[in-house]
Amino acid sequence: MEMRMLNLLKRRNFYIMLAIDSLLVLAALFLAFYFRFEFTIPKRQWPLLSQLLPLVIPIKISCFLFCGMYRGMWRYTSLRDLYRLLYGVALSSLLLTAVVGLSYRLEGYPRSVFIIDGLLTLVFLVGIRVLVRIYFVKKAVHSNFFQHAQGETPLKKRLMIAGAGNFGEKVLREIKENPRMFYQAVGFVDDDPYKKGLTIHGVPVLGPVSDLKRLLGETRAEELLIAMSSVKGEVIRRIVESCKEAGVPSKTLPGIGELIDGSVSIKTLRDVRYEDLLGREPVELDVTAIQNYLKNRTILISGAGGSIGSEICRQLIRFHPERLVLVDAAESNLYSIQMELKHKVGYLDYATVLGRVQDRTLMEKIFGKYRPDVVIHAAAYKHVPMLERNPWEAVNNNIVGSKILMETAVAAQVKKFVMISTDKAVRPTNVMGASKRVCEMLLHLYRESGTRFMAVRFGNVVGSSGSVVPLFREQIARGGPVTVTHPEVTRFFMTIPEACQLVLQAGALGRGGEIFILDMGVPVRILDIARDLIRLSGKEPERDIPISFIGLRQGEKLYEELITQGEGIVKTTHDKIMVLYSDYRARFEETFNFGNYIARQIDEMARLAEAKDGRGIRLQFKECVPEYAADDGECII
Repeated sequence: MEMRMLNLLKRRNFYIMLAIDSLLVLAALFLAFYFRFEFTIPKRQWPLLSQLLPLVIPIKISCFLFCGMYRGMWRYTSLRDLYRLLYGVALSSLLLTAVVGLSYRLEGYPRSVFIIDGLLTLVFLVGIRVLVRIYFVKKAVHSNFFQHAQGETPLKKRLMIAGAGNFGEKVLREIKENPRMFYQAVGFVDDDPYKKGLTIHGVPVLGPVSDLKRLLGETRAEELLIAMSSVKGEVIRRIVESCKEAGVPSKTLPGIGELIDGSVSIKTLRDVRYEDLLGREPVELDVTAIQNYLKNRTILISGAGGSIGSEICRQLIRFHPERLVLVDAAESNLYSIQMELKHKVGYLDYATVLGRVQDRTLMEKIFGKYRPDVVIHAAAYKHVPMLERNPWEAVNNNIVGSKILMETAVAAQVKKFVMISTDKAVRPTNVMGASKRVCEMLLHLYRESGTRFMAVRFGNVVGSSGSVVPLFREQIARGGPVTVTHPEVTRFFMTIPEACQLVLQAGALGRGGEIFILDMGVPVRILDIARDLIRLSGKEPERDIPISFIGLRQGEKLYEELITQGEGIVKTTHDKIMVLYSDYRARFEETFNFGNYIARQIDEMARLAEAKDGRGIRLQFKECVPEYAADDGECII
């Protein structure tokens, strides 16, 4: 508070604002007497007025300071500033009345003078602030006009805005007030029938999205901006299609996640991306619960340089951890996230470890030195065809590495251990899915330890390594063809920020031994993804960019599932996170000790991996994971 006041006293404009407000306060007081006595102040009232003069400015200005009326800049006066002003004027009027009452018992003072004085003070102070804001807005507009006249800037583009809600209003206000945004809004489209015919800042709402193509032509719009904070992907798809048919480019505002983490601002426009067509609603996080287990804690992230691990690092910074320990086997990935944290975000409380999680000696030294409170295990090989040909690496990296990391976490008394799993672990038909299923079984092995282990199972993440979206974009850039395995193959999709936010939220919910699954929405056909990406590139599927079907690859299936036999879904306190109830361990315990069984299975897998025995590894998976169904595949060696 003291520092804020000192900074305020250093501002020259602060004294100008004080002087103006003081003059307006005096003018309001004189006019209150003037209006009260019908434009002629009686002589007997002048002594009373002179008694108020030494009180009115100190009392009112003190109240204005107390209410924070001078923290903002008048040129950016907002409703919040007006609320402060209303509160300050009301408080000062009451205080002035109380002081006069205690000092002079209000003898001879007309009570209505104090009411009129308060109203006039409010009108004057609001008026001067609104006038200043209007002045600067007009100045920006005139400056922009003269720049056009002198040929210094391009002419304004005629812009249609999709979305006549709060987001759209903010965009229009920014366009009108910011001379650097060379747009002229010609109308809104919105599916709310009650908004049609209304105006926002003088710009009309013309009709629904279904009429967009016609409205673009009638208004001669040169560009369309999607200003919808939360909308289904199907609506955005319709908008993009209408724009394409009308020959008008479309752009969108950054997503809510990008605005929250500060990576972009509302002034940043960008082309529509495939993530927008998914229409995923913004994630609502229980920030308090997440902070309770992350704030001022040391957190180790394995696979910290990968697409999921790096985004988890970005999300973690919001919750003020004491230190991040970044572990990754890929030097370039680790260096990239280190430089981003250091130079882009300005976060320096990290330690980088270049190494593999299956290096037990290294892990023990790292855990011994940094004593992490929480481990988020994102390191894994996940490319299905690659692991089909190199199954020993799935064992070494995914299974043995996870086991070593878990054992080290237990020895170091880590509080929480969150493992990233996959929907491919459900009824696995490939080595990658089977290896992650075994990792989920490992959670039960350490359930009785002091560390709370949990896994988070979700589907494909748009833009992650191994995702079809980057591959399709490269193929489109080369002119095609875009290769799709099968016309009916479907997958669950979510965005990287959404997946990582829900991983952190699941960590707050976990009590130990749970497998959480995320709400993935409805499965999406890969063929539809290919067609959407081609259209977003400004081309037409089949006509401009061919699509070819190459058949399912080794280990792939037509559709993915999120639960398997013996599992049931139980709701949690978060509507996008569910927890699986599984009787898997109980079924094993009926006949033999589960822990000993899993330990023997993994030891045998490790031996087979050392011998590079792909057929033996698959047979071992079939024994360990009863629902694993895959034929012998051809290995690389």
